[in-house]
Amino acid sequence: MAFSPLPLAYCTNVHPCRAVADVPAVLDRHALAVRERCGFGISVGLWLPEAAVAAPGAAGIVADALARRSLSCHTLNAFPFGDFHDARVKETVYLPDWADRRRLDYTLACGHLLAALLPPRGEGSMSTLPLGFKGFDHGPGFMAAAADALLACARGFAALEAVTGQVIRLALEPEPCCVLETTAETITFFTTLFAQAARAGVEREARRHLGVCYDVCHQAVEFEDAAAAIASFTAAGVRINKVQVSCAIEATDPSDPAQREALRAYVEPRYLHQTIARSADGTLHRAIDLTADLIADPAWLDRAPWRIHYHVPVDAERIGPLRTTRRDLEAALLAIGRLDYAPHLEVETYTWPVLPGTDPLDLASGIARELLATRALLTRT
Repeated sequence: MAFSPLPLAYCTNVHPCRAVADVPAVLDRHALAVRERCGFGISVGLWLPEAAVAAPGAAGIVADALARRSLSCHTLNAFPFGDFHDARVKETVYLPDWADRRRLDYTLACGHLLAALLPPRGEGSMSTLPLGFKGFDHGPGFMAAAADALLACARGFAALEAVTGQVIRLALEPEPCCVLETTAETITFFTTLFAQAARAGVEREARRHLGVCYDVCHQAVEFEDAAAAIASFTAAGVRINKVQVSCAIEATDPSDPAQREALRAYVEPRYLHQTIARSADGTLHRAIDLTADLIADPAWLDRAPWRIHYHVPVDAERIGPLRTTRRDLEAALLAIGRLDYAPHLEVETYTWPVLPGTDPLDLASGIARELLATRALLTRT
């Protein structure tokens, strides 16, 4: 098995953070409570918006906050650029995209900050968006611009390693309805990217510092077989730098009134919940978001099952009449454990604040249950 010896992390994008000054409070109010309830050492997968990362002395402030609380950080979530806890996030989370210079600048700044948090000659990972959102009009030069920016990022992280000895690996995170959503699309892009890197004389840097974040929820929503997807990345020479431990919602029979009623509780205004249904003939049908109109659409009722990009607690196999994709999580962790290297593992249920029926005052207990359940799965696999 190749699981990382580092402490299991949970992603702090579940907590509001708008400035670097918020970090100590996030750790005090949430991370320490999670660690206490777990009863074992944990790590934090920090999320910092651009405004926080760009603040003067940000790296020192964060490093000091972690050290004072005996917490470690070896992975960042560099996907959301702005306020991830705004009243409405939805498709704006994919902005700026990888053709926008601001995305490169933010990612490089995150890399420098992470390097300051790692122990000497450490290795850190950073998840980022899968180039952009398919629903936006990107223009004909988008893919070339995104590839150029990613190679610039690889060169920047190589230069950072030469100076600090710290290895920072960027992880593009495929997601439903994004430019890179399926494993096949992602491999095609990386094949082209590595060929371009070879022509530019930076193939080593690209392969060392660029790879993927395998979000188990996302690929389960795509109805992908986890073991096959992970094997495909390996065969294509694309490194999985990070794994986000996550589960999606599954409605096995959307024609069932009880399941439809349960789904209505998950229609909410903040985050995008891409929904994919698989017909009996294997055809996949995609909807940008879970809405009341979609749930009531007669054309969708015979398309079953549905899987919804709504991160739900990874310790749950069922939520009322709905299932979760926990079986996909078990298969993914088994496949990850067979790799000959160790991706960073991060539990990422950022939806706790909008989950129906949860107690916002006892968030730490829910996250702790997820970490305990994940640890048990890792022990079994």
